[in-house]
Amino acid sequence: MDFIQKGDPDISKPLLIAAMQDMGDVGSIVIDFINSNLSTSVFREVHPSYPAYVIDNGGYIDIPEEKWDYRYAKDIVVFGGGSGQPSSTEELNVLCQDVINVAKKYSVRFIYTLGGFHTKSPIQGEPKTFVTTTSKELTDQVKKLGILTTPEASIITGFNGLILGFAKMNGIQGIGLYAELNQPKLPQYRSAKSIIKTLEKLTYRKFGDTSELDSMAKDVEEHSHGKNFDSDQSYSM
Repeated sequence: MDFIQKGDPDISKPLLIAAMQDMGDVGSIVIDFINSNLSTSVFREVHPSYPAYVIDNGGYIDIPEEKWDYRYAKDIVVFGGGSGQPSSTEELNVLCQDVINVAKKYSVRFIYTLGGFHTKSPIQGEPKTFVTTTSKELTDQVKKLGILTTPEASIITGFNGLILGFAKMNGIQGIGLYAELNQPKLPQYRSAKSIIKTLEKLTYRKFGDTSELDSMAKDVEEHSHGKNFDSDQSYSM
């Protein structure tokens, strides 16, 4: 992987929100929403060594120009968004360690990550967001805020789970937020909105007007009505 430093922001002890594209695009939707609403600025870029896929344009292919940004605004660092994740476990580990290195450089106290929680049970009303943390003590504090924790034991794969493990190994507190979704092959804007609202409760700060996510969710639902988007994946975070 190539890491390109484009600046050195004057920030200290910010919170760090890091997530990549996952099931239902939840990670990307939330990260892109925060970057847009907080007008964050790029200070570091990550370029994968090899593409994880190619794009078939109907007779000829293109190689995607993937990259992931570290961005910042006042008291916050945001990493990820965009499309895709590293194509190998080795690159995923290297990337997670880089996020930790950046967190240490700027004395980050908390790392937040987020993604989708695939459930086959029909979602009643708005999707719920479940939280897991890097320690039992931190989970107890979260519960006092009235926030739901993950309902059962499971394995969390991909960046949006593994980064919590790297945080714990490096003595940084971490919280993962995972929102319910039924159709992982469709963009899940309502799930993303649920995470943003829960994140605001945890961080005591606002990230912007989420009404645009409601509009996008309605548009997706209208265009997908009657179509079958079943997936063979049982869960995702």
